[in-house]
Amino acid sequence: MAILNVNGQDRQLDVPDDMPLLWVLRDVAGMTGTKFGCGVALCGCCTVHLDGEPIRSCVTAVRDAVGHKITTIEAIGNTPAGAKIQKAWLALEVVQCGYCQSGQIMSATALLTRNGNPSDSDIDDAMSGNICRCGTYSRIRAAIKHAATI
Repeated sequence: MAILNVNGQDRQLDVPDDMPLLWVLRDVAGMTGTKFGCGVALCGCCTVHLDGEPIRSCVTAVRDAVGHKITTIEAIGNTPAGAKIQKAWLALEVVQCGYCQSGQIMSATALLTRNGNPSDSDIDDAMSGNICRCGTYSRIRAAIKHAATI
């Protein structure tokens, strides 16, 4: 039994302590906004925040999330930086296929939270672990820069 704080609410979940957080969120908690991509923390699709820091939920055991605050794509718009990022994503029409976008938004929000005016280098560093098969990287960068001005 694990008690997880997800998006500000405590949830008691009957799961093995070594179950990946991704599957706890998707299959047990029914929160399907976080996506499965590679399963080995290389693509960034499964990014969520643990105490405000972006992590890869596909390789994070649920036991490592107990006692921490987990934020998923479903609630990121409730944060000041998350709301700006989502608004910029829509304004600049970043999304193409959309599969990677929840992870992209989670990483971009973490960046904007800690750095309100990121340089191109800051953006490259923060987003380097997120892969977009459609190649919308220039729109992602532009949206992050736009969000910093909102």
